[in-house]
Amino acid sequence: MAETSTGTTPKFYDLTLEQRWQWLQTHTNLSAEEIAALSGKAGLSAEQADHMIENVIGTFALPLGIARHFVVNGREVLVPMAVEEPSVVAGASFAARLARAGGGFTAHTTEPHMIGQMQILDLPDPSSARLRLLEAREALLAEAAAVDPVLQRLGGGPRDLEVRLIESSPIGPFLVLHLIYDVRDAMGANAVNTAVERLAGRVQAITGGRVLLRILSNLADRRLARARCTIPLRELAFGDFRPETVRDGIIAAWAFAAADPYRAATHNKGIMNGVDAVVIATGNDWRAVEAGAHAYAARSGRYTSLSTWGKDAEGNLVGTLEMPLAVGIVGGATRVHPAARAALKLMGVSTARELAEIIVSVGLAQNLAALRALATEGIQRGHMALHARQVAIAAGATGEMIERLAEQLVRENTVRIDRAEEILREWSQKHS
Repeated sequence: MAETSTGTTPKFYDLTLEQRWQWLQTHTNLSAEEIAALSGKAGLSAEQADHMIENVIGTFALPLGIARHFVVNGREVLVPMAVEEPSVVAGASFAARLARAGGGFTAHTTEPHMIGQMQILDLPDPSSARLRLLEAREALLAEAAAVDPVLQRLGGGPRDLEVRLIESSPIGPFLVLHLIYDVRDAMGANAVNTAVERLAGRVQAITGGRVLLRILSNLADRRLARARCTIPLRELAFGDFRPETVRDGIIAAWAFAAADPYRAATHNKGIMNGVDAVVIATGNDWRAVEAGAHAYAARSGRYTSLSTWGKDAEGNLVGTLEMPLAVGIVGGATRVHPAARAALKLMGVSTARELAEIIVSVGLAQNLAALRALATEGIQRGHMALHARQVAIAAGATGEMIERLAEQLVRENTVRIDRAEEILREWSQKHS
């Protein structure tokens, strides 16, 4: 699946839309119907959407691209990315090609354990109530296991029970019970929420208190995904920049994010550009993933970088990324949305853990692409070249004029809609 840059074979991004669809038909195991779903020709219909949320009036599309060159745990992967921001897909593909020279991405995940929380109020003696809950641990886990026998047969179900005392809050002390629940290949919200709601009556009887909130936590720090890569030093040469200069610039840019939350917010947003795009393309809950990632970045009490960058003994650039990643391949939109189903098939994943390993690798690649740009030519040059097309369209360009106008805006280094409109008027006057 490596992209060819020699001979007569054009690069993937130089192909027309029709040619890209034909390429998918030739190089993947997707059916014509699944390619049509990815193309938007036979994607989510308004009738299907009407069964997914309330008050449906239609559907809303995002551009869907494919990131190339990814090797994750030794396997080549085509990665679908749904995103509106220019340069994201190109950046991920470029960084994946750099990582490919060092063997690609190595990724793994922890067990798919999610946390269900129960807030227990009105306790005359919270400490004693906490101990009574811990003493009833086995009985509570057994009751939670009976909630979803299908999940239990698949190897999932409750794993542990923890109880924390919140000593200081705006309403005084209360208990928080954590039900640790293995959700297997699901995102997990429905299974976990059902289980903690089932336990509420038993918990009230044991403690003598009142259970208020019973809900999943999106800080999925029991369900982590980790990726690492090595970029051979020679791959970092760029224009007049020596490879050592690029490497050290990337490390210095990361150090800025590690030390300063203002920089870390933008640094991590760059990671999520890649993560969210795959999460959305596969019908998963990107809002939950975002919430978990940013909470995890602040787990020390100070918001910091999710990734790390350094160099090994040979001077090669090495990067790692660790973050919560609660994604699934069963249930919800992953099975209802035709394009999401096709996206999962395109990646060839058979478990949620495989999907998470790909997603965290994309996040690390996206981070590398952004840091490399910042450490060399700046973030705007490549980004604005792609953004120029959107500006050209917004100014009213159509057909072949879009590329022509975009190229002129980039040459002038004035990628602005007022200048685009001015150029279009000049062209119109010449031909009038």
